[in-house]
Amino acid sequence: MPRSIEEGFDDFLVKLKAKVAETDAAKRHRASIEACLASNFGLKRFVRIGSFGNGTSVSSYSDIDYLASIPATHLTRSSIYSLSKIRDALDIRFPLTGVRVNSPAIAVPFGTYKSESTEVVPADYVGEVNGFKVYEIADGNGGWMRISPDSHNDYVARVDRKLGGRVKPLIRFVKAWKFYRSVPISSFYLEMRVAKYAEGESSIVYDIDVLRVLKGLWDHQLARLQDPTGFSGYVSACKTEAQRVDVLSKLNTAVVRAQKARQAAVDANISDSFYWWRMLYGDSFPAYYR
Repeated sequence: MPRSIEEGFDDFLVKLKAKVAETDAAKRHRASIEACLASNFGLKRFVRIGSFGNGTSVSSYSDIDYLASIPATHLTRSSIYSLSKIRDALDIRFPLTGVRVNSPAIAVPFGTYKSESTEVVPADYVGEVNGFKVYEIADGNGGWMRISPDSHNDYVARVDRKLGGRVKPLIRFVKAWKFYRSVPISSFYLEMRVAKYAEGESSIVYDIDVLRVLKGLWDHQLARLQDPTGFSGYVSACKTEAQRVDVLSKLNTAVVRAQKARQAAVDANISDSFYWWRMLYGDSFPAYYR
C-alpha cells in the first residue's frame, strides 16, 4: 500500500525519536556522572540540555548533553585548565571510556548507543536575566562565554507551540540530513536556524519547509546567526573553514534533491518524490510502499 508524502514524514519521525533502550541507558549513566562531579567539585545544578533536553534528538545519532553548574571556587580564570581538571576526575571514575575534552564540554563516550555518549558542559552560574538562568562556559579559547540553555529551550518551545507542534519535528528532519549524510555542521546552529525560520511562518508542511530550510542555509552560505534569544552572541555553523567547504558541497546536493522531491510531489508523481527523499536521507526515509 502506497504512502502519501505526509505519511512518509510521519513514519520517518517515529524512526527519528529516541528508543526506550537509549533513554534507559542514558538515565543509568547520568546518576554515576552526577555523583562523581558532586563528590569532587560540588554541584549547584545538573540538568540535561541540548537536543535530548529539547525534544529534537535523532535516534542512534544524538548524544546526551548535561550542564553541570559548578561552584566558582572550583573553577579557574582559564577555562582550558578548568576543563582539564574536570576531565581528570571523570577519567579516574570512568577509566575505560576514553574521557576527553571537547570544548566547551567533557566527552564521556559510554556504551553501544550514541545516546550513551555523554557530554558534560561545566558552567559557572552568574545570575538571571528575564527569568532565565545565565551561565558562563568555556569559549574554546581559554576564556568564558555566556549562555542560557533555558532561554533557548523556551524559544524553540514557544515557536513549536505557535505552529501546532510541527517545528521540533522539522528540526529533527533537518538534523537527520546532517547525521545520515555525515555533514559537519553544528546541531545547535541548525536548531536555531530552523526555529528562527519557523518563527516567520504561519504553518509548516514538512516537504515544503525542509526544502526551504535547506535552501535558506545555502542562500545565506552558512553565515553566522545572531542568537535569537540574545544570550550567546553569534552562532557559527562550523568550527573550521574546511568543514564549511564540506558542508556547502553536501548542502548543494541536498537542495537539488529536495527540489526534485518537491517538484515530483507537485506533479503528483509521489513515487518519484519518495525516491528523491530517500536519496537525500541515504535510504533512511520510508519507502513509497509500506
